[in-house]
Amino acid sequence: MENKTLWSIIVTILGSVSFAEVISKPSKCPGLYCGRIDKGQGEYTDCGACPRGYQPDNESLCQKCDSAPAFYDWLYLGFMAMLSLILHWFFIDYTNNRKRSLVVLHISALVETGLAVLLTLLLSEPMGSLHMRSCPVTKLEDWYTMLYNPSPNYTTTLYCTQEIVYPLYTMVMIYYAFSLLMLMLIRPLVSVNFVESRGTKSMYAALYFLPILIVLQAVFGGLLYYAFPYIVIVLSLITSAVKMVYSPDQASFKSLIIDNLTNVRNLTVLAGHWLLHAYGIVSLTELTEPSFHGPLIALVPFPVIFYILTVRFTDPDNLDRVV
Repeated sequence: MENKTLWSIIVTILGSVSFAEVISKPSKCPGLYCGRIDKGQGEYTDCGACPRGYQPDNESLCQKCDSAPAFYDWLYLGFMAMLSLILHWFFIDYTNNRKRSLVVLHISALVETGLAVLLTLLLSEPMGSLHMRSCPVTKLEDWYTMLYNPSPNYTTTLYCTQEIVYPLYTMVMIYYAFSLLMLMLIRPLVSVNFVESRGTKSMYAALYFLPILIVLQAVFGGLLYYAFPYIVIVLSLITSAVKMVYSPDQASFKSLIIDNLTNVRNLTVLAGHWLLHAYGIVSLTELTEPSFHGPLIALVPFPVIFYILTVRFTDPDNLDRVV
């Protein structure tokens, strides 16, 4: 009799322990990004998408992201901000044959971009602060959660689409929306009052490329996140070469130096290309080894120097002499 009583006590204890484990550790959700929300007192929601600013952990429990963005994340956000600014500057020059007095429009574009960045940061969590919290990015799939909604038993689909890379995905779109707003508020006044309405065409161009950038972020945000250092480095090299090609005298070493290094406008454009190239190097290396990666930045002007030193040997007119 005593053995039966003792056995029943043991069974009761084991049953209570297993029940406690079930409450504290709910079953793991299917799929990569489905999670449960802890409602307290051992109660959990059904599997689904976590709230914005949360990520599911290894046990499929939604955990609030309280970490600051990584250095690479800030570099990515800076790249997306510079992308619109560079396009503004490009179309300001491209749509105006007379380059004088365009500095005011360039400054206007810079102010618009700066205000858009400031408003975007102030409206991100924690609101009213220039700091922000973010969720860590671990793989490319984190950018495309809509492609990984599971279908248990191939009957119903669990919709767990969410911003795992919070706030990198939507923050860029918000920034472009503010850029569009600042453009419409500031640029017309500057164009009419300071440059005789010569900024009109550049505004029309921005009304096209800003929505295109939003779509680009929505579709290719993850690919841009991992590829932007290479894009910056390659494009800065190509655009630097194109800029040098438009120098009037390609055969004269002295003329190339005078035209590109003493002309204020050309030197400013060239310095912009160098800064972009340096930005690409920093983004690619993240300066994890400063003693090795730092000196690489000193090599930024080398492609232009190499072009100036060797361009006279690549002049197509010299081919006739060889033949």
